[in-house]
Amino acid sequence: MGTIYEKLSAYSQSDYYGFHMPGHKRHLVEEMPDLPYHLDITEIEGFDDLHHAQDLLLEAQERAADLYGAEETHYLINGSTAGILSAIAGVTRKGDTILVARNCHKSVYHAIYMNELNPVYLYPGFDSDLQLNTTISAEDVRRALEEHPTICAVVIVSPTYDGVVSDVEAVAEAAHERGIPLIVDEAHGAHFGFHPYFPENANAKGADIVIHSLHKTLPAPTQTALIHLNGSLVDRTRVKNYIHMLQTSSPSYLLMAGIDGCVELLREKGAGLFDSYAERLKILRRELEQCRYIQLAKTRQFDPSKLVLSVCGTGMSGRELYFKLLKQYHLQLEMAAGTYALAMTSIFDLEEGYSRLVRAVKEIDEELFEMRTQDKYTPIESGQKVEVPKPEVVLRSWELTDIPIERRKRQSWKDSVGAVALEYAYLYPPGIPVLVPGERISQDAADVLQWYQDLGFSLEGPKEEGQIEVFIDG
Repeated sequence: MGTIYEKLSAYSQSDYYGFHMPGHKRHLVEEMPDLPYHLDITEIEGFDDLHHAQDLLLEAQERAADLYGAEETHYLINGSTAGILSAIAGVTRKGDTILVARNCHKSVYHAIYMNELNPVYLYPGFDSDLQLNTTISAEDVRRALEEHPTICAVVIVSPTYDGVVSDVEAVAEAAHERGIPLIVDEAHGAHFGFHPYFPENANAKGADIVIHSLHKTLPAPTQTALIHLNGSLVDRTRVKNYIHMLQTSSPSYLLMAGIDGCVELLREKGAGLFDSYAERLKILRRELEQCRYIQLAKTRQFDPSKLVLSVCGTGMSGRELYFKLLKQYHLQLEMAAGTYALAMTSIFDLEEGYSRLVRAVKEIDEELFEMRTQDKYTPIESGQKVEVPKPEVVLRSWELTDIPIERRKRQSWKDSVGAVALEYAYLYPPGIPVLVPGERISQDAADVLQWYQDLGFSLEGPKEEGQIEVFIDG
């Protein structure tokens, strides 16, 4: 039957005239000539339907399942967010208790809000030298399941945005001992399992539901992702029903062709591409490890494709490094945090990019050395401690909608300590909440948020910069 792209290409060259959506009728638009209008269609005869896949799209999803070693795989054209929301909604009922890694993406918190769930939090470890949150412990999972026997599912993120990989197999065993499923947000690990240099993907580690963002680390269009279903602990029908509810009823064939094309590329040429990628990445990391002050941070288990450029103890912030690379060297990194900047790599990186990054980082590192030897830069030991604060949950987020306006107030971080937050507060990326509505604001949380603000970061969630809405008398 061929790939989706091949079928779209053939159809675009046929004499079929479309009296159907979309409105551009597969013709180029003069003002936007680079957009692939000739390939953009709706669900017409011969092209299957993602919400009731029977041939073309069914076969494409089966190819993806085979590639990733999953029992069942579905396309996500609303990103990993749609998969996370569907997974959590599909394994819970309203009011259930769920065990959640506190460093999960904001979409997990949105799923908790939508289904009025009671979260019990798992906290990652913390490396004070690197100022990085680390792994989720399987023993912490067991302990939480002992203390909260009504928990019906476990949700973790591995790898994290920073490339930290938890022992998914051990966590899965802990969950399965209780007969409950494990959901793994592996959005940043869609490249896992294709070469020994990288970790295996969570399907091979016993996870029941795995979500991959193809577009994050592989050559696929933005917002394309996959959700994989395994084992018998998950009611797959419920999960699939939510996938249908939470994805658009008009899925883009361009995005689906992008997913299918990426899968085919990995099936046909993945071995060679990843062999070359792994060798080039090893060389790149060895070059960067020669720096004296800028440290290539890594934890015991990590994703080597993520370059975590740590500036702990240098007198420079991660944001300063990020903008220096951007403005002086025209190198756009993925994100900046308080004590590091993150560069992401992929199989499609060019040698030119690698050499430019190495040269730039080494030059900045040499500048730091000269400033230190001339006493022009005062080093800081480790900056602000940025591990995930452990909050006191006072109210559930869905219970806050009825709070009257006269019991709401906006105030600064320092004045909000002890009050109950009515808004989220997080950096994006990575989108991990420091505060969730309904939590009492601790001194640690206020200090972390104030520190980020002082460094020039924009905090998302609050409607007003530098202030948060709180519950009066909360």
